[in-house]
Amino acid sequence: MAVGRPEGGEGEREREDASKQGVCGGTSKGRLAFAIFLIVLTAVALAVGLTLNALLQPDDDPPHHTAKYKIDCHPDQGASKDRCTERGCLWWDDYTPKCSFPEKYGYVMAGDPEETASGFKVMLKRISTPPLYGMTPDENLTVLIDFHSDHRLRIKIFPTGQTRYEIPSEALDMETNLLSVANETTRLYDVTFHSEPVFGINVTRRSTNATIFNTGVPGMALYPQFLQLTTLLPAKSHLYGFGEHRHQTFRHDMNFKRWSMFTRDLAPENDWNLYGAHPVYMNVEEKGQANMVFLKNSNAMEVFLQPDPSITFRTIGGVLDFYIFLGDSPNHAVSLYTEAIGRPVLPPYWALGYQLSRWGYTNLTDMKMVVERNRAAGIPYDVQWADIDSFYQKVVFTVDKEQWAELPDLVKDLKDHHQHFVVIVDPGVASSEPLLTNVTDNSPGYHMYLDGTKNDVYVKDENGDYLVGEVWPGLTVYPDFTNASVLDWYTKYINFYRNNESVDVDALWIDMNEPSNFKPGSVNGCGRTQWDFPPYVPHILGAEPEGKMFDKTLCMSAQQAWGRHYDVHSLYGHSMSLRTNQALRNVFPGKRPWTMTRSSFAGTGHYATKWMGDNQARWSNMHWSIIGIMEFSMFGFALNGADICGFWYETTYELCIRWHQLGAFYPFARNHNAKGDPPEVFMHQDPAAFDQRFVDIVKRPLMTRYRLLPYLYTCMYRAHLLGDTVMRPLLFEFPVDMKARDIDRQFLLGPALLVSPVLEPNKASVDAYFPLARWFEYSTGEEVQLGMEGKTITLDTPLDKYNLHVRGGYVIPWQRPSVTTYESRMNPMGLIVALDKEWKAQGELYLDDGETDAMDSYTHIAFTMEKAGELKLDVVKSPYTITVPLDTVEIYGLTSSRLDVTVDGQHHPQQNVRFSDNVVQIISLNLTMMQNHTITWAVY
Repeated sequence: MAVGRPEGGEGEREREDASKQGVCGGTSKGRLAFAIFLIVLTAVALAVGLTLNALLQPDDDPPHHTAKYKIDCHPDQGASKDRCTERGCLWWDDYTPKCSFPEKYGYVMAGDPEETASGFKVMLKRISTPPLYGMTPDENLTVLIDFHSDHRLRIKIFPTGQTRYEIPSEALDMETNLLSVANETTRLYDVTFHSEPVFGINVTRRSTNATIFNTGVPGMALYPQFLQLTTLLPAKSHLYGFGEHRHQTFRHDMNFKRWSMFTRDLAPENDWNLYGAHPVYMNVEEKGQANMVFLKNSNAMEVFLQPDPSITFRTIGGVLDFYIFLGDSPNHAVSLYTEAIGRPVLPPYWALGYQLSRWGYTNLTDMKMVVERNRAAGIPYDVQWADIDSFYQKVVFTVDKEQWAELPDLVKDLKDHHQHFVVIVDPGVASSEPLLTNVTDNSPGYHMYLDGTKNDVYVKDENGDYLVGEVWPGLTVYPDFTNASVLDWYTKYINFYRNNESVDVDALWIDMNEPSNFKPGSVNGCGRTQWDFPPYVPHILGAEPEGKMFDKTLCMSAQQAWGRHYDVHSLYGHSMSLRTNQALRNVFPGKRPWTMTRSSFAGTGHYATKWMGDNQARWSNMHWSIIGIMEFSMFGFALNGADICGFWYETTYELCIRWHQLGAFYPFARNHNAKGDPPEVFMHQDPAAFDQRFVDIVKRPLMTRYRLLPYLYTCMYRAHLLGDTVMRPLLFEFPVDMKARDIDRQFLLGPALLVSPVLEPNKASVDAYFPLARWFEYSTGEEVQLGMEGKTITLDTPLDKYNLHVRGGYVIPWQRPSVTTYESRMNPMGLIVALDKEWKAQGELYLDDGETDAMDSYTHIAFTMEKAGELKLDVVKSPYTITVPLDTVEIYGLTSSRLDVTVDGQHHPQQNVRFSDNVVQIISLNLTMMQNHTITWAVY
């Protein structure tokens, strides 16, 4: 059988050069011909007194310089020919990489594969080669291949008979909730093995024979603190993912690019490792299917992308534990991945509203001014955020009783206007004695540090003492959120802020949780340990030239409940998100918890939402935000956005308008900026800080957002229930459109709305790509004329215009907007019916009370138009009562305005059927949303 069959040679691979494999691959006929050639060549060589090696090798090259796949054998600094050959590797003067592994470097099988109940078990032995980085290699390995389902498998590689660190199930459980097992007949993939010249696993898609995962190349290495494996990709690959970084393109450049993953407090302004760690990628296959591969490993790591194409994984701890997901499409692949790591959290409805924040409100009066002027300007606005400014001496869960004493009154005023309040929470807990005394005077009963010592909830150094660092309040200790004992203590001080400090906060914004430390390691530094200065250091910021791992964070030798900080560092923000979600459930029983995090790992989206961190008020950052949000949609974060108008530096009038026209369609829409470094103070950038023209321009896209909230909320529901993406790249809907695979300056909201923003200064047009479909301009209903294929069209976009298009074939629910989500939900609803080329359309509406945690109390309505001129509204589920009526249906794509309309068999008055700007409007319907309805129309 195909699965588990040992093979010689390199195994199957879908490559353009498969018929030209030559010395290292090739067919048996090719090898026979080459053998005859060698015999003849040897005879000639002997006749002239030359050795065969002299004929085949350059004068200075070592033997066996015929490696087909050149995998980097010297990724660390200081590569030279001598150092390369000491490792048993090959040196190339005119090739990248210059030092590569010979073809017989890695492991071979020690016996035949053994069938198990769920797949196969393979034992490996190491090929004798010089060791790397002064470590003793793992000589014997165990490989387990588990067929989890028809779409999913797991490949785990670890040293035989040894225990290495693995991510605990509390952090990420991908096994317990498996709903099915693979079926031999219906499984989408085959797995084969080979042992020569090195061991390899080849996973192929049965239907197309496309390579999904193929490790049959040299360089596989397992050491206690260095693990490496390379997988080949199909020749025609389109790779996306890996994070968190500032990628300049959504589709990866495979030309020898290195990306490191190790959580780090760093503004996204270069190619270094950033706040989150997401070792997962998607490859979109030639025929439009997609697969995702996740390395379940939380140690510092890097990936190296090569133009073979191939990917080399290097991590410095744990085991190699790969999960592979085969999707029928890109959307399906993401759904399979989030099913395994946890579906995105469903946020409260009000979290979809527009939000204002600033690090640098000088006092309460400053914040109050912002609230009042944006209300007066009629800006739709749901949430006010507070950064560390309002705390006493920046100590979390306190209120500065001098500058911010009336904060509880402002929060009450927000609530009276159906608005909400969110406060920041940094993990560092103030620990210096003089400050603690002053804090207690300001906030009686506040003993957060001492209570934490009593509950023993802080991270400890290698000696068992609390590790002391420095963040905003000065000397700090760090809660160990991997310790379950932290939950009661954490909950207590959220309640302290709400009850003792009287701030009726609605949600928490967790920041600085990489974790960030203004001192390298601790105030006492770090010891010269193998954890703080490991033998191999991935390409992370701050490591060079000493090779240290603790720049701007904690010592790697520190201790936490889930393990040594060396192993769990990149899980710190993840564990804080998990505990914050649990704590908010305690604080708001029965309500849906919401927290926004900066640092994240795989599965964090199940507990928290995400924003893209400390971006800059630069035009380039608008483009990068689209790429980053689309990537995090793949990583399982439905509600995500970037700081509108930019965080660092001072924004400009034009930039801030264009960014609002973009950010109004982010899933998470927040305007947030920094205070600047004294004496420079950055200007306020809330809409009402500008003139009336500015307000009038940005209000239009913001009101459009509020109008479309029922559609956006339905997208959030589908993400939470099914794993759909909310903000998605065009290729997710048009995977066989090769041009769509490179589009990253436009995006889709759900399947039906296309956003094409202006991303450059002094531009009054956008070159927008429209994949093959019917597309209609949102505000006018005018159809985009494409012809028989996708097309790039220049859209006239002066400063007061934004580009939003509706895709034919979809029904989009909307609601008449107001200035808050609460008031908007009181208004009548409507539908946009955008017809496809067959005059059909479909859509849905999910609606609940917007805050209850119980997921069974909602109404789900399906909109179907299976034949032209007949729209059906079917109530699929209705425990939640929608009290507002359906009042208007807008039809895009009709060529005639003369319609005879019936509603549930009754003639609708002709005066209530209007035609305006290419849109037919059926108004004054006044239909209850809790019953089925049929609306028909015919041209007369």
